[in-house]
Amino acid sequence: MLDKIIEISKEVGEVIKEDFGKHHLVEYKTNLSNIVTDTDKKAEKIITGFIKKEFPSHNILAEEGSRKEGNSDYLWVIDPIDGTTNFAHGLPIFSVSIGVMKKDEIIAGVVYDIMRNVIYSAENGSGSFGNGRKLNVSKNDDLRKSLLVTGFPYNVAENPDNVYEKFVAFLKSSRAVRRLGSAAIDCCFVAEGVFDGFWEVSLNPWDICAGKLIIEEAGGKVTNFKGEQVSIFSPQFLASNGYIHDKMMKILLEN
Repeated sequence: MLDKIIEISKEVGEVIKEDFGKHHLVEYKTNLSNIVTDTDKKAEKIITGFIKKEFPSHNILAEEGSRKEGNSDYLWVIDPIDGTTNFAHGLPIFSVSIGVMKKDEIIAGVVYDIMRNVIYSAENGSGSFGNGRKLNVSKNDDLRKSLLVTGFPYNVAENPDNVYEKFVAFLKSSRAVRRLGSAAIDCCFVAEGVFDGFWEVSLNPWDICAGKLIIEEAGGKVTNFKGEQVSIFSPQFLASNGYIHDKMMKILLEN
C-alpha cells in the first residue's frame, strides 16, 4: 500500500508542479484567507480516482469535499495541496499529504514536498523515511536553543486559544520560530530533526494525518497542549522531539 501511495503522490505532484507559477482560478471557502485553486480540485480528483480504482471499498476524506463513506475499516485522508496559499502566491513551499487509517489507527502516511522533490513516508511500526533515508528527531533538550515552527488558523483575527500570546511567549523562550504555511511539511521537518517542536490549533484531519505518523515513527511525541493523546480531529496539536515536550506544554498552558 505504501508503494502505491508514493506512486500517486509523485504523479499528482508532477501535475501540481506543472501548474506552479501559472494563473489560477481562486475560490474562497470560510473567508478571504481560506482559498482553493483549480489545481487543488484537479489534484484531489486524480488521487480519489486512483483510490476508487485500486481500493474501491475504502473510505475517503479529502479537503476539497471528496467523501466516500461505507463499511470499510480503511479511510484515506487527503490534502491535495497542503499550503495552497503559498502555491497560489508563487511561494515554493507546499506538499501533497496522504494518510491511511485502519479503524482509529494511522497505518501509513506520505508527504511529498514537491518543490524539493522529497518523499517523506512512514508505515506503522516500520520507521520514517525521507527519500529512503531513515529519519530521527533531534536530541536537543534545551528549549532556549530550539528552532520551532507554528502556523495560524484562518480565523486568526479572533485570536482563538490565545494564539498571539503563545506565539510571543515562544519567541521569547526559543532560539527562533518559523512559519512555513504547510503543516504537513512542518511535521516532516520535526521528524527530520530540522525543527525541535511544532504547535498549532484548529488544524484539519488532512493537515496532520500523515505527518503525525511520520513524527511518531521518527521517535517524536505528539499530544494536545495538556499532554493527552490526540486524534486527527483534535483541536490542539503539539509535536516535538520529546525532549522539550514538557517545556513547550508549560508555555502553552501558561499563555
